[in-house]
Amino acid sequence: MPNILANLMLAVWPVVTVILFRRLSLPQALVICLVSGFLILPPPPAAFDFPLLPPLDKHSIPALTALMMAIATYGLRKSVLPDTLLGKALMLIFIFSPIATVITNTEPVRWGDVLHLPGLLVTDAIALTLTQILIFIPFVLARQYLVEAASQRMVLVVLMWAGFAYSFPALLETRLSPQLNIWIYGYFQHDFAQTMRFGGWRPTVFLYHGIWLAFFGMMALTAAAALFKFEKKRKLMYAGLTLWLGASLVLYKSLGAMLFAAALIPVVLLFGVRAQLKVAALVALLAIGYPMLKAVDMIPSERLLAAAASIETERANSLKFRFDNEDMLLERAYEKPVFGWGSWGRNMIYNDITGAIETITDGRWIIVMGKYGWLGFLAEFGLLVLPIFLLWREMLARKPDEISPFVGPLTLMLAANAAELVPNATLTPLTWLLSGALMGYAETLRRERLRLREDAPKGRNSRFALKWRPVME
Repeated sequence: MPNILANLMLAVWPVVTVILFRRLSLPQALVICLVSGFLILPPPPAAFDFPLLPPLDKHSIPALTALMMAIATYGLRKSVLPDTLLGKALMLIFIFSPIATVITNTEPVRWGDVLHLPGLLVTDAIALTLTQILIFIPFVLARQYLVEAASQRMVLVVLMWAGFAYSFPALLETRLSPQLNIWIYGYFQHDFAQTMRFGGWRPTVFLYHGIWLAFFGMMALTAAAALFKFEKKRKLMYAGLTLWLGASLVLYKSLGAMLFAAALIPVVLLFGVRAQLKVAALVALLAIGYPMLKAVDMIPSERLLAAAASIETERANSLKFRFDNEDMLLERAYEKPVFGWGSWGRNMIYNDITGAIETITDGRWIIVMGKYGWLGFLAEFGLLVLPIFLLWREMLARKPDEISPFVGPLTLMLAANAAELVPNATLTPLTWLLSGALMGYAETLRRERLRLREDAPKGRNSRFALKWRPVME
């Protein structure tokens, strides 16, 4: 159970947020508040659980307090809804589809004679809708206030330095085993048996799982590599940080994060923003298309298992376990394919005799599919990756130097996170932060392009006016 310090940290974080917003610029305060809250605050189950409200935890408290400070201090700069019709539809479906889920799940679910799961009520509709709103706040904030090239660079800088700072407690845990959350917050946040990998300890620090930490380390490494490429000064510093973060990522012992880094870092260093957007779009398509391919049995499971076995037998066994669970949960989801089963574990499979859970939901896609159906899945994943394709459209209408080069690395991170949501549930406020920032920038480019098109017949200069200019430290 979380100790007093864990609850105290959650309680005082709004004060930290106020200090950040008073001492820093809005973009800096916003990014630092969300990133530091994600890294420092105690992970679930530490939360404030009030009646009729979703739990307030390390994800929702920084986002909610940042929203209050931003609106109170600066106000909203534009509509909360995205500019495009598709973006509006996906956002509204994402937030309000749980109401339809509740309406179609009022009946109880029984497994044998031992387990009785209640039907959903009006209070569940309220709680699930509020949960979706809390999840979505970082997207709204980033789309409002992180829409410039300078803000994109600042996101990369914060990720890089946060990853560097976090590497020290993480490397300590590779030596001593994951103990920091126990020592400081009084509990271990996951299954301790999963902390041993490749003959050593896999660190966790204050995140939910070692996979979460390794993926964040991959993001920090990508940010450092991007800054090394694009910045004109301090090349030696950025090179050293890239090497340090790369070596740290190897010691985090997460195969998926290492494979992402091996694929993305060369793309960042060797290719331009147009090629990076192409790669990001391809990865995003694979991520959102995986459940569809899975549904028609077009995933080469046996080949993937053989490839995993060539690396390590334990990895192959873990992957087979995931595939088997996905098959069972997907079959369960097909019983309510449109709106899903809702909350309270109704989407899970249980033993008829003992009532014990017989499945584990690892991937975010199968969790969303089971809870909110195909509609909920397409809304969430579609909204996450939509900025990548909007930016690709804007890129086709411009010369390469007329768009921020920092867009490339950020879209690659976002696409990698979308792909990571297939095997794991690594959806964090940082995922929505990236998506919102890229959405806001894409909308800014589109508005300027349309304005210049309207002005062109009047004899004004039709050349793109938001040409990127490097912003040095």
